[in-house]
Amino acid sequence: MIGNIAIVLFDGFAFGMLLFVLSVGLSVTLGLMNFINLAHGAFGMIGGYVTVLAMRQFGVPFLLTLPAAFLIAALVSVFFERTLFRRLYRAGELNQVLFTIGLVFVATAVATYFFGTGQQPIVLPSWLRGSVEIAGLRLGVYRIFLIAIALVIVALVYFGLEQTRMGAQIRASVDNQRVAQGLGLDVERIFAVTFALGSGLAGLGGALAIEIVGLDPSFGFHFLVYVLIVVAVGGLGSVAGSFVGAALLGIGDVAGKYFVPEIGSFLIYLLLVGILLVRPLGLFGKR
Repeated sequence: MIGNIAIVLFDGFAFGMLLFVLSVGLSVTLGLMNFINLAHGAFGMIGGYVTVLAMRQFGVPFLLTLPAAFLIAALVSVFFERTLFRRLYRAGELNQVLFTIGLVFVATAVATYFFGTGQQPIVLPSWLRGSVEIAGLRLGVYRIFLIAIALVIVALVYFGLEQTRMGAQIRASVDNQRVAQGLGLDVERIFAVTFALGSGLAGLGGALAIEIVGLDPSFGFHFLVYVLIVVAVGGLGSVAGSFVGAALLGIGDVAGKYFVPEIGSFLIYLLLVGILLVRPLGLFGKR
């Protein structure tokens, strides 16, 4: 029994780390730029399809597709940020929501046209398949790999936003654009870089998600719900909040489906409501 609980906790934490990679970019974009980008899941889908195409059509090894998924999703997001999104920065929240959710419908239709409605599986390298025994428990190798990737991203994003010159420029541009421009900062470029970072992480998350949850044209809608829950629970703009919130929700989701399958799918919503009743701004949210 204890072994089963430990495995459930491990699998839940691994799923939570996948949610973290998918959601931390939206937390940064929404929390720092005050832009409601519901098309975030579509950039995750782009990263997933980049990995599928690269592996199937060009024989690129899985590990090399991960930076490609990040970069292409980031570049696509910069194009949309430069041409469309920046026109909505000063618009109302409803305009941002309607426009970005419309883009998800467009992305879904495009993916369906080119790839069909079926799942797009990939074949992982042999060293990422199977399981290993640690402390008497059989743990999936790919889930260990996923946790390691997420921990590296936590460190890099936190250090980049809190300890670097670029991070200080991002925070200054968000706090007061006019003053930042007066000090010589290129606010438009800084916003484009921030948006590319958030969307690139979504693309990386989409590539990593294929083996765990699959990939189809509904990916952008399906995981948008999970991503928004993570951001709401963790608190806007907080990397630590996204990490803790994703871990709690991942463990809660997997444990609920394992121990109480009849209502397991609803437990994360109960967890969301319970946390927001106590902490309306999220676990690490600030006014």
